[in-house]
Amino acid sequence: MRAYITRREALPRSALHELRTALLGSRFVARSPLMGTFQASRGFAFIFTHEGRATLEARFPFLVPYLAHVLDPLHATGLLPWHERLWGSRRERPAPNAFYLNLLLLDAGRGVGRHIDATLQEPSGVPDATPRHVSVLYLQVPERAQGGELRLLQNDTPVGEIRPREGLLVHFRGDLQHEVRPFTGSQEGATRASLVCEQYVFPPEALARIPAFRIQSKAGFAAYLDHQREQPGGSSVGTLE
Repeated sequence: MRAYITRREALPRSALHELRTALLGSRFVARSPLMGTFQASRGFAFIFTHEGRATLEARFPFLVPYLAHVLDPLHATGLLPWHERLWGSRRERPAPNAFYLNLLLLDAGRGVGRHIDATLQEPSGVPDATPRHVSVLYLQVPERAQGGELRLLQNDTPVGEIRPREGLLVHFRGDLQHEVRPFTGSQEGATRASLVCEQYVFPPEALARIPAFRIQSKAGFAAYLDHQREQPGGSSVGTLE
């Protein structure tokens, strides 16, 4: 079983540019809503299920091309054991049905410590829940930056290292430890941006506990209200956490 797979230029340049511009310019960008090893990062996040995906796409339409690509189960089949890929038993596997989508912004000299993604453990009520897989799209990589690699480990043993590159998409197994090394060598004020999607498979009773659509941001309620006013008719954009 592979630890990770990559795809260069996963989105057309125009779609990547629109996605990057909209996310980095969002009113929701603030100190990361994640704790622990993410305390040095910035960004905001969405929790959603298949039921809430339509709401997410209606309120943030620039995400549509990204979600169409990243949430397609066929694009992550390379992570399956060889016999499942060969014999096609992957059809019997349920597709991910709950997602945590996080904009991760890191300044020069900042990294993310070693961890295993488990953001939806608490809301799902499943103590050992980890993603089926995690998808990382690099939105922005500063010129002349050195370092910033994504390191993957299994039981503290390295199993992969990916050098960030704008437009590169990485899918890796959700049970792996991983960390992000700090980058250096770029101009002052440079920021590295990636969009990280944790993809979970929950049974019905756990899935029922996951919000259909929720925004997580430390920007405050004023940002939520500003965004709501921009919606047609001032319609609700979901809950803010």
